[in-house]
Amino acid sequence: MPVIWLIDAYRAGERGQVRALVEALGWPCEIKVLSYHRRVFLPHVLGQATLRGVTAESAATLRPPWPDLVVSCGVRNEPVCRWIRAQSGGRTRYVHVGRPWGSLDSFDLVITTPQYRVPPRPNVVNNMLTLHSVTPQRLTLARSEWAAAFANLPRPHFAVIVGGNSGPFTLGPKAASRLARQASRLAREHGGSLLVSTSARTSEVAVDALQANIDAPNYFYRWQDAGTANPYLGILAWADRLIVTGDSIAMLSEACATGKLVQMFDLGGMRGGSPADTDFRLGGALYTALMCWLWQPLSRDITLAHKQLRESGRAVWLDEEFAHAMMPAESDMQRAVTAVRGLLAEV
Repeated sequence: MPVIWLIDAYRAGERGQVRALVEALGWPCEIKVLSYHRRVFLPHVLGQATLRGVTAESAATLRPPWPDLVVSCGVRNEPVCRWIRAQSGGRTRYVHVGRPWGSLDSFDLVITTPQYRVPPRPNVVNNMLTLHSVTPQRLTLARSEWAAAFANLPRPHFAVIVGGNSGPFTLGPKAASRLARQASRLAREHGGSLLVSTSARTSEVAVDALQANIDAPNYFYRWQDAGTANPYLGILAWADRLIVTGDSIAMLSEACATGKLVQMFDLGGMRGGSPADTDFRLGGALYTALMCWLWQPLSRDITLAHKQLRESGRAVWLDEEFAHAMMPAESDMQRAVTAVRGLLAEV
């Protein structure tokens, strides 16, 4: 059985992806949680293989015997994983999930998604959606756990999964109000209700505007860091159709995993034009300039993911209709697991 180290991601979304991958592999895994020096950035900028970017305490946890496989995500972990591979004499295989910052030949395998514009290579798996842990088994359990919470709401249930600002796109009070009106109208037309979940990235002003403009029967979850149970999986399980803000490919990926109808909400500008009620954000305007004028690898373009989802029949925009969801014969997770297993077979 191979020895696997997971150099844990330091962002929640990326952490979920790498943990889901090692779980799907089905082998025991040792998780290494590192601490970093804030002002040390040259190792990952220059593509080095070094531990200079991590604290001495973290470096002390990285000792032989070296693993057969190291899995990670995030630019700060790249020099660390290259160092581990070098210490093993090149025997350790390095799998990177998400955006690669170093040259592609510095990885044994990259598992990525369209918004990062990674060119095709033999060591690159370009998935349509991100890796996640939303499985039929977890949805079945969540359906049972949340049955009482949604029992009195009329069917069909329309999930409304809400993210936040992302790159050039802004989810402010105008976009949130527009989402509330469109989702409410859809629920009323079908005699149904809304199951709404905000997230850690949803601003308070957007949450307030969203809740104030909903005029259909609803269950509304205002995200909290702790203290209350999060109904997110229950909402995915009980929804008959899902409406997801287009800022998060992770949320879109989890929605598509249910096999139900998924509609994307355009925050404004995601399809080229912008509705009159679009929120302005200086950071969003600067990001747009970055995408247009500076080095492309510094930015991500989530509209490339939107395009592939529509072309594949996996999702449409909220103002569009489609008959049924298209499910691929092989999931993105299955493709990733097959690629990783093939990599280890070469050891």
